[in-house]
Amino acid sequence: MAINLKLPETKELRPRITVLGVGGAGGNAVNNMIEAGLDGVDFVVANTDAQALAQSKADRRIQLGAGTTEGLGAGAQPEVGRAGAEESMAEIMEHLAGAHMVFIAAGMGGGTGTGAAPVIARAVREAGILTVGVVTKPFALEGDRRMRVAEKGIAELQQFVHTLIIIPNQNLFRVASDRTT
Repeated sequence: MAINLKLPETKELRPRITVLGVGGAGGNAVNNMIEAGLDGVDFVVANTDAQALAQSKADRRIQLGAGTTEGLGAGAQPEVGRAGAEESMAEIMEHLAGAHMVFIAAGMGGGTGTGAAPVIARAVREAGILTVGVVTKPFALEGDRRMRVAEKGIAELQQFVHTLIIIPNQNLFRVASDRTT
């Protein structure tokens, strides 16, 4: 009796990791990763702003809340970003099907990232996918209101991710030179 063993292809053995950029800052993060040549990761961007979405270097793009925002963005209103994500959840989950781990990249303090990231994270985690949030906090010069909105969004997101990495934009001044623009 012969035993036929088939070795799985290398690709089958690797975990499938997806980076989902949400909102303007998340989309910028994905663009930077693509430009840097990051390999072995699937990239998806999701935004309420159709013009920003059109500028993405990612092949996979999701227009959040086309009916809610008509492609005009969330106007720094997290509730609009939240509604956009809820409207587009089926499409979001289609793009994340088969992923073992999802990194959700977003900027906190505005509308789309702050409002949509927690909604998306909840659905991803409920689907049994390891969920990591990577978010930025606003610069101090952006004002107290934006910082309060960011803190509220971070607190909400924290409930739905396995791990949360917070990058204060203010810390970028430590590594920037006087020629940085």
